[in-house]
Amino acid sequence: MTVQIAVFIAYFLVVFAIGWISLRKSTTEEDYWIAGGNLGWFTGGATLAATHTSAGTFVGTIGVMYTAGWSFGWVLLSIPLAYWFVAAILAPRFTRVRQLTLPAFMEARYYSKRVRGLAAMIVLVATVVYIQAQIVAGGLVANIVFGIPTRWGMVAFTLVLLAYTVIGGMVAVVYTDAFQLVVMSLGAVLALPLAVRQVDGWGPLFTLVEAAQPTVFQWGTLPATLLFTMGLAFFLGSIATPEKLIRLYAMKDMRTIRRGVFLAVVVVTVLNLLVFLIALTAIVLFPTLPTGDLAMPMVATAVLPPALGAMMLAAITAAMMSTVDSLLIVAGSALSVDLYQNLVDPDASPGRRAFVDRAGIVVVGLVPLLLLLSGVGEGELVQFIVLLFTALMASSFAMPVVGGVLWRRATREGAAAAMVGGVSATFAWDLLGSPAIDPVLPGFLVSCALFVGVSLVTPPPPEAAVSPYFARAGND
Repeated sequence: MTVQIAVFIAYFLVVFAIGWISLRKSTTEEDYWIAGGNLGWFTGGATLAATHTSAGTFVGTIGVMYTAGWSFGWVLLSIPLAYWFVAAILAPRFTRVRQLTLPAFMEARYYSKRVRGLAAMIVLVATVVYIQAQIVAGGLVANIVFGIPTRWGMVAFTLVLLAYTVIGGMVAVVYTDAFQLVVMSLGAVLALPLAVRQVDGWGPLFTLVEAAQPTVFQWGTLPATLLFTMGLAFFLGSIATPEKLIRLYAMKDMRTIRRGVFLAVVVVTVLNLLVFLIALTAIVLFPTLPTGDLAMPMVATAVLPPALGAMMLAAITAAMMSTVDSLLIVAGSALSVDLYQNLVDPDASPGRRAFVDRAGIVVVGLVPLLLLLSGVGEGELVQFIVLLFTALMASSFAMPVVGGVLWRRATREGAAAAMVGGVSATFAWDLLGSPAIDPVLPGFLVSCALFVGVSLVTPPPPEAAVSPYFARAGND
């Protein structure tokens, strides 16, 4: 336990140091929200990969595979396809006009402050759902490492995140993400061979897995309709979630974006494969866990040597932190830039803006924690909370963002209808629909129908709104 605590203290000291150094580099709002728009391919790709690799990977994916078997792994094949779509089709037009936030893009393309405000509200609501999943996982890790109650672990995890994110903004997030990606990668690479050794090697592993859980390699553990629609959720979410889209604005040009996205695809794919294999060892070594979300923490504490186990737990923490800090930036900018500065006080002084920027991050970080402490969202598998967030983002923004840069006829009324209808259908299906179909499918279909239908029956958009995205450009 002493070794684990020492490793975590060292890890947090590095994170805080990066945040403090980043404070000196954040001199403008553009620095604070998109790192000045000057990220290179390595830092841009690293922060994109780190943001993608969350508790949903290191805790949630293993949790689902532990519970339902390897069929879930096929869902994640949609992710490389989604990133290809981003780099090849979406980014060349989406990044022609650099914005500070995704809702700011919505205002520019759809010529409406109200559409921007609506997008910001959806970002805030959906982000609360996602951050909850990461805080739950953070509480589990804190309980294992420090022996404190899970609820106090959730509080500590949230406060640490808020501290360095508020201090350094996107600059801090980018460089802590790069550091956290190294920690994640080392943890997974070093943990897998030691975990396999505990089950006497690769040969016996698959036999022992089937003996412990005979259905682990069968398709019937999850309905085919659910697997397909979850894959659709990951695909659409990867091209429409604000924390990923905003990184396209943070990288300096299209060549950088393409190289950065390629790096992210390679890293995410390798990490997912390592996590899949670690999940198999957990099934053999701990066949009766009360929840699959405990599988990875148990591997770290009961299988690995103390120092390496601590690194593995630090990797899990890094995965969570690298996602939540990005979400805090996105949600904080929605509250500060898109709602307060856009609708309440457009003439706010630079000092007041800086204060509201940081206050916005604090607010959106504390709300999910307070909801969890009051019992809202507690007890669900982390990966399914992540999937709900992904479905909300996909049904809200996939059509307005992708359709907005590929279809000139898209109107503000169509975009607003698509966002409201998509979110409403997703929530309704999550509460009342069949569990064999992920909520993303009805949400996305409703969003598509409203986006196209309402756009066609409303006046076409002004040329000034569409021309920046449709004029021919040499880098398309």
